[in-house]
Amino acid sequence: MSHNFSPAFFSRNRARLKTEFAKPPLLVLTANGLMQRSNDTAFAFRQDSNFWYLTGIEQPDIVLVIDESEEYLIVPGRSGSRQVFDGAIDNTDLSRVSGIKQIYPADQGWEKLTARLKKSKVGIIEPPKGYLDMIGLYANPARARLRRQLRTAHSAIELLDIRSQLVNLRMVKQQAEVNAIKEAIDLTATGLSKISRHLNDYGYEYDIEADLTATFIRHQAGHAYEPIVAGGQNACTLHYVQNSSPLAVGQLILIDVGAEIHNYAADITRTFSIGPPTVRQQQVFDAVSGLQQFAYQQLRPGVLIREYEQLVEKQMGKILKELGLITSTNRADIRHYYPHSTSHFLGLDVHDAADYHKPLAPGMALTVEPGIYIPEEGIGIRIEDDVIITKTGLEILSIDLPSGLNLDYTDK
Repeated sequence: MSHNFSPAFFSRNRARLKTEFAKPPLLVLTANGLMQRSNDTAFAFRQDSNFWYLTGIEQPDIVLVIDESEEYLIVPGRSGSRQVFDGAIDNTDLSRVSGIKQIYPADQGWEKLTARLKKSKVGIIEPPKGYLDMIGLYANPARARLRRQLRTAHSAIELLDIRSQLVNLRMVKQQAEVNAIKEAIDLTATGLSKISRHLNDYGYEYDIEADLTATFIRHQAGHAYEPIVAGGQNACTLHYVQNSSPLAVGQLILIDVGAEIHNYAADITRTFSIGPPTVRQQQVFDAVSGLQQFAYQQLRPGVLIREYEQLVEKQMGKILKELGLITSTNRADIRHYYPHSTSHFLGLDVHDAADYHKPLAPGMALTVEPGIYIPEEGIGIRIEDDVIITKTGLEILSIDLPSGLNLDYTDK
Protein backbone atom coordinates (compact mmCIF):
# COMPACT_ATOMS: atom_id res chain seq x y z
CA MET A 1 0.00 0.00 0.00
CA SER A 2 1.70 3.19 1.19
CA HIS A 3 4.89 1.71 2.75
CA ASN A 4 6.71 4.51 4.61
CA PHE A 5 3.78 6.93 4.53
CA SER A 6 1.73 7.03 7.73
CA PRO A 7 -2.05 7.58 7.94
CA ALA A 8 -1.20 10.98 9.43
CA PHE A 9 0.42 12.01 6.12
CA PHE A 10 -2.81 11.42 4.20
CA SER A 11 -5.04 12.85 6.94
CA ARG A 12 -2.91 15.97 6.98
CA ASN A 13 -3.18 16.31 3.21
CA ARG A 14 -6.97 16.11 3.38
CA ALA A 15 -7.03 18.77 6.10
CA ARG A 16 -4.66 21.00 4.10
CA LEU A 17 -6.87 20.66 1.01
CA LYS A 18 -9.83 22.09 2.93
CA THR A 19 -7.76 25.12 3.93
CA GLU A 20 -7.23 25.96 0.25
CA PHE A 21 -10.83 27.23 0.11
CA ALA A 22 -12.38 30.27 1.81
CA LYS A 23 -15.45 28.08 2.29
CA PRO A 24 -14.68 24.43 1.50
CA PRO A 25 -17.16 22.78 -0.86
CA LEU A 26 -18.19 19.17 -0.55
CA LEU A 27 -15.16 17.38 -2.05
CA VAL A 28 -15.65 14.16 -4.03
CA LEU A 29 -12.73 12.35 -5.68
CA THR A 30 -12.40 8.96 -7.30
CA ALA A 31 -9.69 6.36 -7.59
CA ASN A 32 -8.64 5.30 -11.06
CA GLY A 33 -10.38 2.37 -12.72
CA LEU A 34 -8.81 -0.70 -14.27
CA MET A 35 -7.98 -0.33 -17.96
CA GLN A 36 -8.65 -3.15 -20.43
CA ARG A 37 -5.55 -4.77 -21.91
CA SER A 38 -7.19 -7.56 -23.90
CA ASN A 39 -10.61 -9.25 -23.66
CA ASP A 40 -10.95 -9.83 -19.88
CA THR A 41 -7.43 -8.85 -18.77
CA ALA A 42 -6.32 -5.45 -17.42
CA PHE A 43 -3.17 -3.41 -17.58
CA ALA A 44 -1.25 -3.22 -14.31
CA PHE A 45 -3.14 -0.85 -12.02
CA ARG A 46 -1.69 2.57 -11.19
CA GLN A 47 -3.63 4.73 -8.77
CA ASP A 48 -4.71 8.29 -9.59
CA SER A 49 -1.96 10.44 -8.06
CA ASN A 50 -4.31 12.94 -6.42
CA PHE A 51 -6.44 10.19 -4.90
CA TRP A 52 -3.33 8.46 -3.56
CA TYR A 53 -2.02 11.76 -2.16
CA LEU A 54 -5.19 12.07 -0.10
CA THR A 55 -5.71 8.42 0.91
CA GLY A 56 -2.71 6.14 0.20
CA ILE A 57 -5.17 3.57 -1.16
CA GLU A 58 -4.18 1.36 -4.10
CA GLN A 59 -7.60 -0.13 -4.95
CA PRO A 60 -9.63 0.92 -8.04
CA ASP A 61 -13.07 2.60 -8.19
CA ILE A 62 -13.25 3.79 -4.59
CA VAL A 63 -14.76 7.24 -3.97
CA LEU A 64 -13.49 9.67 -1.33
CA VAL A 65 -15.90 12.20 0.20
CA ILE A 66 -14.62 15.09 2.34
CA ASP A 67 -17.53 16.97 3.93
CA GLU A 68 -17.61 19.86 6.39
CA SER A 69 -17.25 17.72 9.51
CA GLU A 70 -16.73 14.18 8.23
CA GLU A 71 -14.95 12.14 5.61
CA TYR A 72 -15.72 8.70 4.27
CA LEU A 73 -15.04 6.18 1.54
CA ILE A 74 -17.56 4.59 -0.80
CA VAL A 75 -16.42 1.10 -1.77
CA PRO A 76 -17.81 -0.71 -4.84
CA GLY A 77 -19.21 -4.19 -4.48
CA ARG A 78 -17.51 -7.21 -6.03
CA SER A 79 -19.22 -10.30 -7.33
CA GLY A 80 -18.41 -13.62 -5.73
CA SER A 81 -16.52 -14.77 -8.80
CA ARG A 82 -14.45 -11.60 -8.94
CA GLN A 83 -13.57 -11.97 -5.28
CA VAL A 84 -12.30 -15.48 -6.02
CA PHE A 85 -10.01 -14.16 -8.79
CA ASP A 86 -9.06 -10.70 -7.48
CA GLY A 87 -9.71 -10.98 -3.76
CA ALA A 88 -12.12 -9.05 -1.56
CA ILE A 89 -11.56 -5.41 -0.59
CA ASP A 90 -10.41 -5.26 3.02
CA ASN A 91 -12.12 -2.26 4.65
CA THR A 92 -9.97 -2.58 7.75
CA ASP A 93 -6.86 -2.20 5.62
CA LEU A 94 -8.34 0.80 3.78
CA SER A 95 -8.95 2.49 7.12
CA ARG A 96 -5.51 1.57 8.47
CA VAL A 97 -3.72 3.09 5.48
CA SER A 98 -5.83 6.21 4.95
CA GLY A 99 -6.87 7.07 8.49
CA ILE A 100 -10.50 7.25 7.33
CA LYS A 101 -12.84 5.48 9.76
CA GLN A 102 -16.15 5.63 7.93
CA ILE A 103 -16.42 3.21 5.00
CA TYR A 104 -19.69 2.46 3.23
CA PRO A 105 -20.75 -0.01 0.55
CA ALA A 106 -21.79 1.59 -2.73
CA ASP A 107 -25.59 1.74 -2.18
CA GLN A 108 -25.36 3.13 1.32
CA GLY A 109 -22.53 5.52 0.50
CA TRP A 110 -24.20 6.99 -2.57
CA GLU A 111 -27.46 7.40 -0.65
CA LYS A 112 -25.58 9.37 2.00
CA LEU A 113 -23.72 11.44 -0.59
CA THR A 114 -26.84 12.16 -2.68
CA ALA A 115 -28.59 13.64 0.36
CA ARG A 116 -25.80 16.24 0.60
CA LEU A 117 -25.58 17.10 -3.09
CA LYS A 118 -28.69 19.27 -2.99
CA LYS A 119 -27.24 21.50 -0.27
CA SER A 120 -23.68 22.11 -1.35
CA LYS A 121 -21.34 23.03 -4.17
CA VAL A 122 -19.23 20.02 -5.08
CA GLY A 123 -15.51 20.09 -5.77
CA ILE A 124 -14.19 17.49 -8.20
CA ILE A 125 -11.10 17.00 -10.34
CA GLU A 126 -12.34 18.00 -13.78
CA PRO A 127 -11.92 14.99 -16.09
CA PRO A 128 -9.73 15.34 -19.17
CA LYS A 129 -10.97 14.71 -22.69
CA GLY A 130 -11.37 11.04 -23.48
CA TYR A 131 -8.49 11.21 -25.95
CA LEU A 132 -5.49 13.50 -25.44
CA ASP A 133 -4.56 14.32 -29.04
CA MET A 134 -1.22 16.03 -28.41
CA ILE A 135 0.31 13.03 -26.66
CA GLY A 136 -1.83 10.29 -28.23
CA LEU A 137 -3.24 8.83 -25.00
CA TYR A 138 -6.67 7.65 -23.94
CA ALA A 139 -7.47 9.08 -20.51
CA ASN A 140 -8.51 6.90 -17.60
CA PRO A 141 -12.35 7.26 -17.60
CA ALA A 142 -12.79 7.19 -13.81
CA ARG A 143 -13.14 10.96 -13.33
CA ALA A 144 -15.65 11.28 -16.18
CA ARG A 145 -17.62 8.38 -14.71
CA LEU A 146 -17.74 10.09 -11.32
CA ARG A 147 -19.01 13.30 -12.86
CA ARG A 148 -21.78 11.40 -14.66
CA GLN A 149 -22.73 9.66 -11.41
CA LEU A 150 -22.94 12.98 -9.59
CA ARG A 151 -25.07 14.57 -12.29
CA THR A 152 -27.34 11.52 -12.35
CA ALA A 153 -27.76 11.77 -8.58
CA HIS A 154 -28.58 15.51 -8.80
CA SER A 155 -28.94 17.09 -12.24
CA ALA A 156 -28.66 20.73 -11.05
CA ILE A 157 -25.46 20.16 -9.12
CA GLU A 158 -22.82 22.94 -9.20
CA LEU A 159 -19.40 21.42 -9.83
CA LEU A 160 -16.13 23.19 -9.05
CA ASP A 161 -12.76 22.14 -10.47
CA ILE A 162 -10.25 21.72 -7.62
CA ARG A 163 -7.13 20.94 -9.67
CA SER A 164 -5.43 24.25 -8.85
CA GLN A 165 -5.84 23.67 -5.10
CA LEU A 166 -4.29 20.21 -5.38
CA VAL A 167 -1.42 21.62 -7.45
CA ASN A 168 -0.72 24.17 -4.71
CA LEU A 169 -0.36 21.34 -2.21
CA ARG A 170 1.61 18.92 -4.34
CA MET A 171 4.18 21.38 -5.73
CA VAL A 172 6.03 21.73 -2.42
CA LYS A 173 7.20 18.34 -1.19
CA GLN A 174 7.02 17.23 2.42
CA GLN A 175 9.99 15.39 3.90
CA ALA A 176 8.37 11.97 3.45
CA GLU A 177 7.94 12.73 -0.24
CA VAL A 178 11.54 13.92 -0.62
CA ASN A 179 12.69 10.70 1.05
CA ALA A 180 10.65 8.61 -1.41
CA ILE A 181 12.05 10.50 -4.41
CA LYS A 182 15.60 10.05 -3.06
CA GLU A 183 14.97 6.33 -2.62
CA ALA A 184 13.78 6.06 -6.22
CA ILE A 185 16.82 8.04 -7.42
CA ASP A 186 19.24 5.87 -5.45
CA LEU A 187 17.77 2.69 -6.93
CA THR A 188 17.92 4.18 -10.44
CA ALA A 189 21.55 5.11 -9.85
CA THR A 190 22.30 1.58 -8.70
CA GLY A 191 20.88 0.18 -11.94
CA LEU A 192 22.71 2.65 -14.17
CA SER A 193 26.02 2.18 -12.37
CA LYS A 194 25.87 -1.60 -12.87
CA ILE A 195 25.17 -1.17 -16.56
CA SER A 196 27.93 1.39 -17.07
CA ARG A 197 30.52 -1.12 -15.86
CA HIS A 198 29.50 -3.70 -18.47
CA LEU A 199 28.60 -1.69 -21.57
CA ASN A 200 30.67 -3.89 -23.90
CA ASP A 201 28.73 -6.98 -22.76
CA TYR A 202 25.38 -5.86 -24.21
CA GLY A 203 24.34 -6.90 -27.70
CA TYR A 204 20.96 -5.17 -27.91
CA GLU A 205 19.19 -2.22 -26.30
CA TYR A 206 16.69 -4.59 -24.69
CA ASP A 207 19.50 -6.36 -22.82
CA ILE A 208 20.09 -3.13 -20.92
CA GLU A 209 16.38 -2.64 -20.29
CA ALA A 210 16.17 -6.20 -18.95
CA ASP A 211 18.98 -5.61 -16.44
CA LEU A 212 17.43 -2.33 -15.26
CA THR A 213 14.05 -4.00 -14.81
CA ALA A 214 15.62 -6.89 -12.89
CA THR A 215 17.36 -4.44 -10.53
CA PHE A 216 14.10 -2.63 -9.84
CA ILE A 217 12.07 -5.80 -9.30
CA ARG A 218 14.63 -7.17 -6.85
CA HIS A 219 13.99 -4.05 -4.78
CA GLN A 220 10.18 -4.39 -5.07
CA ALA A 221 9.98 -1.40 -7.39
CA GLY A 222 8.96 -0.75 -10.98
CA HIS A 223 9.53 1.79 -13.73
CA ALA A 224 8.03 5.26 -13.32
CA TYR A 225 7.69 5.39 -17.13
CA GLU A 226 8.66 3.34 -20.15
CA PRO A 227 12.48 3.29 -20.16
CA ILE A 228 14.35 4.75 -23.11
CA VAL A 229 17.42 2.78 -24.19
CA ALA A 230 18.51 4.42 -27.42
CA GLY A 231 21.69 3.60 -29.29
CA GLY A 232 23.16 5.88 -31.95
CA GLN A 233 20.56 7.52 -34.18
CA ASN A 234 17.70 6.28 -31.99
CA ALA A 235 18.66 8.82 -29.31
CA CYS A 236 17.47 11.61 -31.64
CA THR A 237 13.89 10.37 -31.12
CA LEU A 238 13.17 11.81 -27.69
CA HIS A 239 10.66 9.21 -26.56
CA TYR A 240 12.15 6.19 -28.33
CA VAL A 241 10.91 3.16 -26.34
CA GLN A 242 11.21 0.26 -28.80
CA ASN A 243 14.60 -0.62 -27.26
CA SER A 244 15.17 -3.28 -29.91
CA SER A 245 18.22 -2.28 -31.96
CA PRO A 246 21.66 -3.91 -31.88
CA LEU A 247 24.52 -2.06 -30.19
CA ALA A 248 28.00 -1.54 -31.60
CA VAL A 249 31.37 -0.21 -30.48
CA GLY A 250 31.67 3.47 -31.39
CA GLN A 251 28.00 4.20 -30.68
CA LEU A 252 26.58 6.38 -27.98
CA ILE A 253 23.85 4.85 -25.83
CA LEU A 254 21.31 7.17 -24.17
CA ILE A 255 19.44 5.67 -21.21
CA ASP A 256 16.51 7.62 -19.73
CA VAL A 257 15.05 5.67 -16.82
CA GLY A 258 13.47 6.16 -13.42
CA ALA A 259 12.44 3.80 -10.67
CA GLU A 260 9.08 4.32 -8.97
CA ILE A 261 8.98 3.76 -5.21
CA HIS A 262 5.93 4.43 -3.02
CA ASN A 263 4.44 5.91 -6.25
CA TYR A 264 7.16 8.59 -6.41
CA ALA A 265 9.33 8.85 -9.51
CA ALA A 266 12.97 9.29 -10.31
CA ASP A 267 13.87 10.60 -13.76
CA ILE A 268 17.54 10.19 -14.73
CA THR A 269 19.30 10.21 -18.10
CA ARG A 270 22.86 9.19 -18.84
CA THR A 271 24.63 8.95 -22.19
CA PHE A 272 27.54 6.52 -22.46
CA SER A 273 29.91 5.69 -25.27
CA ILE A 274 30.46 2.06 -26.13
CA GLY A 275 34.22 2.03 -26.40
CA PRO A 276 36.33 5.21 -26.44
CA PRO A 277 34.36 8.30 -27.53
CA THR A 278 35.28 10.17 -30.67
CA VAL A 279 36.54 13.74 -30.42
CA ARG A 280 33.16 14.98 -31.67
CA GLN A 281 31.18 12.85 -29.23
CA GLN A 282 33.31 14.15 -26.36
CA GLN A 283 32.92 17.72 -27.60
CA VAL A 284 29.11 17.51 -27.66
CA PHE A 285 28.99 15.70 -24.32
CA ASP A 286 31.12 18.40 -22.68
CA ALA A 287 28.81 21.06 -24.14
CA VAL A 288 25.73 19.40 -22.64
CA SER A 289 27.48 18.94 -19.30
CA GLY A 290 28.50 22.60 -19.26
CA LEU A 291 24.95 23.69 -20.04
CA GLN A 292 23.63 21.62 -17.15
CA GLN A 293 26.03 23.42 -14.80
CA PHE A 294 24.79 26.75 -16.19
CA ALA A 295 21.19 25.67 -15.53
CA TYR A 296 21.99 24.71 -11.94
CA GLN A 297 23.32 28.21 -11.32
CA GLN A 298 20.00 29.77 -12.35
CA LEU A 299 17.74 27.72 -10.03
CA ARG A 300 16.82 29.17 -6.63
CA PRO A 301 13.70 30.38 -4.78
CA GLY A 302 11.81 33.17 -6.55
CA VAL A 303 12.85 32.16 -10.07
CA LEU A 304 10.11 31.81 -12.69
CA ILE A 305 10.52 28.66 -14.78
CA ARG A 306 9.65 30.43 -18.02
CA GLU A 307 12.36 33.05 -17.51
CA TYR A 308 14.83 30.33 -16.52
CA GLU A 309 14.06 28.38 -19.71
CA GLN A 310 14.70 31.51 -21.78
CA LEU A 311 18.12 31.98 -20.15
CA VAL A 312 19.07 28.35 -20.80
CA GLU A 313 17.88 28.56 -24.39
CA LYS A 314 19.97 31.67 -24.97
CA GLN A 315 23.03 29.91 -23.55
CA MET A 316 22.27 26.87 -25.72
CA GLY A 317 22.31 29.15 -28.77
CA LYS A 318 25.88 30.22 -27.95
CA ILE A 319 26.93 26.58 -27.47
CA LEU A 320 25.39 25.41 -30.74
CA LYS A 321 27.25 28.18 -32.59
CA GLU A 322 30.52 27.06 -30.98
CA LEU A 323 29.78 23.49 -32.11
CA GLY A 324 29.31 24.74 -35.69
CA LEU A 325 25.70 23.61 -35.81
CA ILE A 326 24.04 27.01 -36.29
CA THR A 327 25.14 30.40 -37.56
CA SER A 328 22.36 32.49 -36.03
CA THR A 329 20.67 32.17 -32.63
CA ASN A 330 17.06 32.46 -33.72
CA ARG A 331 14.74 30.19 -31.80
CA ALA A 332 13.85 27.85 -34.67
CA ASP A 333 17.51 27.03 -35.31
CA ILE A 334 18.18 26.36 -31.62
CA ARG A 335 15.09 24.19 -31.27
CA HIS A 336 16.14 22.05 -34.21
CA TYR A 337 18.94 20.66 -32.02
CA TYR A 338 17.30 21.17 -28.62
CA PRO A 339 13.56 20.54 -28.98
CA HIS A 340 12.52 20.09 -25.31
CA SER A 341 12.46 22.06 -22.08
CA THR A 342 15.30 21.94 -19.57
CA SER A 343 13.21 21.25 -16.47
CA HIS A 344 9.90 19.86 -15.32
CA PHE A 345 8.50 19.18 -11.88
CA LEU A 346 8.88 15.72 -10.36
CA GLY A 347 6.92 13.76 -7.77
CA LEU A 348 3.98 11.37 -7.85
CA ASP A 349 3.92 11.88 -11.60
CA VAL A 350 7.17 11.94 -13.54
CA HIS A 351 5.86 15.20 -15.06
CA ASP A 352 4.33 16.30 -11.82
CA ALA A 353 1.40 18.57 -11.05
CA ALA A 354 2.62 22.17 -11.16
CA ASP A 355 1.76 25.77 -11.91
CA TYR A 356 4.57 27.03 -14.14
CA HIS A 357 3.54 30.64 -13.52
CA LYS A 358 4.46 30.42 -9.82
CA PRO A 359 7.97 31.24 -8.62
CA LEU A 360 10.15 28.41 -7.36
CA ALA A 361 10.06 27.77 -3.62
CA PRO A 362 11.98 25.52 -1.21
CA GLY A 363 10.75 21.94 -1.37
CA MET A 364 9.95 21.88 -5.09
CA ALA A 365 11.50 18.96 -6.99
CA LEU A 366 12.58 19.31 -10.60
CA THR A 367 14.62 17.68 -13.32
CA VAL A 368 17.52 19.46 -15.05
CA GLU A 369 18.00 17.79 -18.43
CA PRO A 370 19.72 19.65 -21.26
CA GLY A 371 20.41 17.73 -24.45
CA ILE A 372 21.77 18.15 -27.95
CA TYR A 373 20.47 15.99 -30.82
CA ILE A 374 22.24 15.94 -34.18
CA PRO A 375 20.41 13.46 -36.45
CA GLU A 376 22.76 14.06 -39.38
CA GLU A 377 25.70 12.91 -37.22
CA GLY A 378 23.85 10.13 -35.36
CA ILE A 379 24.53 11.86 -32.06
CA GLY A 380 21.94 12.31 -29.30
CA ILE A 381 23.20 13.30 -25.85
CA ARG A 382 21.15 14.15 -22.77
CA ILE A 383 22.24 14.43 -19.13
CA GLU A 384 19.39 14.52 -16.64
CA ASP A 385 19.50 14.87 -12.89
CA ASP A 386 16.91 15.52 -10.20
CA VAL A 387 17.10 18.44 -7.79
CA ILE A 388 15.20 19.91 -4.86
CA ILE A 389 14.98 23.68 -4.37
CA THR A 390 16.44 24.81 -1.03
CA LYS A 391 16.35 28.14 0.81
CA THR A 392 19.55 29.27 -0.90
CA GLY A 393 19.61 27.38 -4.20
CA LEU A 394 19.28 23.68 -4.89
CA GLU A 395 20.40 20.23 -3.82
CA ILE A 396 21.29 17.74 -6.57
CA LEU A 397 19.63 14.54 -5.40
CA SER A 398 21.43 12.37 -7.96
CA ILE A 399 24.88 13.91 -7.44
CA ASP A 400 26.57 10.60 -6.55
CA LEU A 401 25.93 9.15 -10.03
CA PRO A 402 28.72 10.07 -12.49
CA SER A 403 27.57 12.02 -15.52
CA GLY A 404 28.29 9.46 -18.24
CA LEU A 405 30.09 9.03 -21.57
CA ASN A 406 33.15 6.77 -21.15
CA LEU A 407 33.98 7.11 -17.46
CA ASP A 408 35.64 4.28 -15.52
CA TYR A 409 33.17 3.27 -12.80
CA THR A 410 35.15 0.44 -11.30
CA ASP A 411 36.30 2.52 -8.32
CA LYS A 412 32.99 4.33 -7.79
